[in-house]
Amino acid sequence: MPEGILCIDKPQDWTSFDVVAKCRGITKCRKLGHGGTLDPMATGVLPLFFGRAVKATALMPVEEKRYRAEIRFGLTTDTQDITGKVLSESGAPVTREALEAALATQRGEIKQLPPMFSAVWVDGKRLYDLARKGKEVERPLRDVTVHRLELLDFNEAERTCTIDVTCSKGTYIRTICHDLGAALGCGGVLTGLRRTMTMGFTQEQCITMDQLRDICQEGRLEEALLPVDSAFARYDRVFLSPHQARMFCSGAVLDTRRVRHPNTTQPLRVYEGGGSSRFLGLARVEPTTQELVIIKLFAPIQ
Repeated sequence: MPEGILCIDKPQDWTSFDVVAKCRGITKCRKLGHGGTLDPMATGVLPLFFGRAVKATALMPVEEKRYRAEIRFGLTTDTQDITGKVLSESGAPVTREALEAALATQRGEIKQLPPMFSAVWVDGKRLYDLARKGKEVERPLRDVTVHRLELLDFNEAERTCTIDVTCSKGTYIRTICHDLGAALGCGGVLTGLRRTMTMGFTQEQCITMDQLRDICQEGRLEEALLPVDSAFARYDRVFLSPHQARMFCSGAVLDTRRVRHPNTTQPLRVYEGGGSSRFLGLARVEPTTQELVIIKLFAPIQ
């Protein structure tokens, strides 16, 4: 069974589940998961996790995401993007100066009201299920962080712009567009979205669905996969002897006084030392007991 990570450039109008289902068929791999759902209208980085690498999805050290978004002002919809039902229209002008001032309100730690057409749970129900029934309910504001928000392009005559956003997990780009429009007093909707980075993976690492099909037909899937430990590259490493590696993979807690390790409170990538340097899993040092405690195993005993 293939094991590792592959980044797909998600096509427009596909759901993330569509991509996973199609890739299962192309690769003949049943154990396959994805990292971070994208709306159908969005394109861009969708990491796929094969085999035991699926266990990495909940442990990724990089949660920031980066997007390139296109916005049209003078319009609001019930979905906050161009695919929704039009709620209002305005012919009010938008200047670069006013737009730059509005962008400043969306930087840093901000609060967002999740759109009704979203997967957020409220009182045991998904908001989009309620929205499809024509219902609108109160929902709590969410704290999110916009690390970077830059204006890439602005057309004053067309009242359109393109922005580059780096943000925390859970940030709604549609809502940024809507809130910019509200700040400008004319409304705004998302018209195009591309995710350029997620979980530390970038669009430069992506392949298309057609390229994946070619790779599989040529029998090159396994060589195209990134090793699972590449997902944790920002963590320091610790190397175990073959005996220690067998104990670690059996679930034993190791005495760190017998294991050379970096002085850090962050998780550690654990390897069996020697020529192969086989990746075993993630662990942390428990300072009170001086023990190497397993976070997640990725390798079986060999």
